[in-house]
Amino acid sequence: MKSFKQVFSRHAIAALALGCATLASAQELKIGAVNVDKVMQASAAAKSGQARLQQEFAKKERDIEALAGQFKASVEKFEKDAPTFSETQRATKQKQLAEQDRELQRRRREFQEDLNLRRNEETQIVIERLNRALKQFAESEKYDLIVQEAAYISPRLDVTEKVLSFMNGAK
Repeated sequence: MKSFKQVFSRHAIAALALGCATLASAQELKIGAVNVDKVMQASAAAKSGQARLQQEFAKKERDIEALAGQFKASVEKFEKDAPTFSETQRATKQKQLAEQDRELQRRRREFQEDLNLRRNEETQIVIERLNRALKQFAESEKYDLIVQEAAYISPRLDVTEKVLSFMNGAK
């Protein structure tokens, strides 16, 4: 029968060998981290998406601003002329102004909803491109792990600029 000491020392040696092997393999891992927010703002895909949104919504925004200007002018005219109106005329004008205000608010809401929807679509396109680029980058550069979200990223592990360059080059 083997003594406790012999069994213990064999297990200790095996554990030590396993620990050394794990440590050696951990040193061979290639790990990187990417700042997704920076990529979402600085990539060519994100910038072109932003430009598309501005182009698509510029006219609608100008139209709403013009409508707001008309409403403001109507309110100012009403305030200036109100003392000369009869009670009936004043009530009619107030109803008209209230209707103009509701229409303006409705258009602003619709505009904001449409803009948010399109912004989310453009963001999704950039995220999909980023994920494809990250996978291709990791495979081509032989990374074992690339982390997208972290509380702190050591400059030694930060591959954000490399991924940005790769993503902008691999349209």
